[in-house]
Amino acid sequence: MGSKLLNSGIVFSKHESINQSPFDRLFEIFKELITHTSGDFDEAIDWLRELDKEYNLTDENYTIDDFIEDLLKKGFVKEEIDPDNGVSSKSLSAKTEKLLREHALKQIFGKLKKSNQGNHKSKNNGQGEENIGELKSYQFGDSVEKISVTESLKNAQIHSGLGEIELTSSDLVVEETLHKNQMSTVLMIDISHSMILYGEDRITPAKKVAMALSELITTRYPKDTLDIIVFGNDSWSISLKDLPYLKVGPYHTNTVAGLELAMDLLRRKKNTNKQIFMITDGKPSCIKLSNGDYYKNSAGLDERILELCYNKARQARKLHIPITTFMIASDPYLQKFVKTFTEINLGKAFYTGLNNLGEMIFEDYEKNRKKKLG
Repeated sequence: MGSKLLNSGIVFSKHESINQSPFDRLFEIFKELITHTSGDFDEAIDWLRELDKEYNLTDENYTIDDFIEDLLKKGFVKEEIDPDNGVSSKSLSAKTEKLLREHALKQIFGKLKKSNQGNHKSKNNGQGEENIGELKSYQFGDSVEKISVTESLKNAQIHSGLGEIELTSSDLVVEETLHKNQMSTVLMIDISHSMILYGEDRITPAKKVAMALSELITTRYPKDTLDIIVFGNDSWSISLKDLPYLKVGPYHTNTVAGLELAMDLLRRKKNTNKQIFMITDGKPSCIKLSNGDYYKNSAGLDERILELCYNKARQARKLHIPITTFMIASDPYLQKFVKTFTEINLGKAFYTGLNNLGEMIFEDYEKNRKKKLG
């Protein structure tokens, strides 16, 4: 267990805290461990006991067993008994699942520089709208408050020439606004086997981003929509409550299936602004054939698979759905594929490590809400 901890990708250090109870101190660590173990309570506690041996987290006055008892008492964990064999097991409660999302959001937002504080609530802009810095001709029904006096007078002066300035309705321009809280996003997460290969845990940071983004949208932008899908050999949607339990599998990477599902979900949305965020570290290596069989090729980049990916990028572009790819691998030939894919879609690509993945996605999400996409 000790060596497994060292190779897990999680960094632990002696934690100094002021006025923190033994339970709270352990609970902070437990939230990290339970996310890393995909909701496996017993494994998380085993890791916590190992850390206790290493860092002396407890003493005779408060033990790991006391902590488990408090988890049950406080409703963070529930105990269930299998009616068939009478064996009891512990699992996370809905209360804890929400806390994990809040914890992930706090972690990521804690690293962000909040230079645009309040950019979604402005009394000057009118309820539910944001100025996007563009002008358009005045049309019946536009708010009079949105008329740009300076630009309208400029138009009148041009049309009037050297004579007396006459302001007509054709001179009027208004500041174009974008209704807030109308962004539909699909977050695609690669769960192929490579997400835990090479001694690096890549799925936990991706999972934290999904939990944080879902918490941000449900609490701060309730009119926005977020769908989360995973893709391996196939692609499917997952719910909020499934996020802590997300695991990689013995899968190849069927990027085409993920993009198909993402676009299908976004077609049904009424919101004007739509986007796809894709977190991946591997090359597309799998497609599903019309007869139900899978065509797989992990050796290099397969032209047959690549062309289908490029076709999906073109389709998304026609639907005015930009795709932002967060590439967490550094292989030059994979980055070349992402570059071509992005150019076809007119989307964006970020070549990022794991440490700042969350901050980059959140900053891009906030930025995209202020402009028209597509």
